[in-house]
Amino acid sequence: MEKIRVWTKQHKIVWEILDREGVYHALRAPIKAKAETDFIGPIYDWLAKNSPTAKEKPAGADYPIWLAFSREGTMLPTPDTVLIELEIDPAMITHINIAKWGHMLNYGYIPKDERDKKRHFALLEEWGTSDAKAGTTPFYPEIKREIMDSWKRLFDDSIQLGGPQTYGNIWEVRKEWVTNVTIL
Repeated sequence: MEKIRVWTKQHKIVWEILDREGVYHALRAPIKAKAETDFIGPIYDWLAKNSPTAKEKPAGADYPIWLAFSREGTMLPTPDTVLIELEIDPAMITHINIAKWGHMLNYGYIPKDERDKKRHFALLEEWGTSDAKAGTTPFYPEIKREIMDSWKRLFDDSIQLGGPQTYGNIWEVRKEWVTNVTIL
């Protein structure tokens, strides 16, 4: 299969590890430290466990690595980061609808359709809560379970939320895949 070009923006330490060791895996500790709270940790744990390629996760990898399908899609440059350009087999990539992922980062419910969305919002209104409150407190376990069960729709392309923009995940970056590194 023909390879495609993708980009990943990473802290400069990632490039140092990749250059020295030939492979990079995303680890839980640095990501948790960067998040400064444990608010998103369970969401990344869910992603790592439920990704369609979870069984392919190499030893030493805790989380998948985010990819953009365009250089511009890597977000704004930030201090101490590098932009790593890769050429890889597209079969390695798990596509993620970024609107659904953003919804999940706020403990949002991913509805099946408009009717399901209305039903869920009526449930929240009945209980006087929100997705974020239900998802991050111990007071609404049934609603939290419903929210987290809806996340499986992240990988269902027939269910749309927001625009069609996608990003990708892979489990590792290998030095031999690197075609360019830009210091930002």
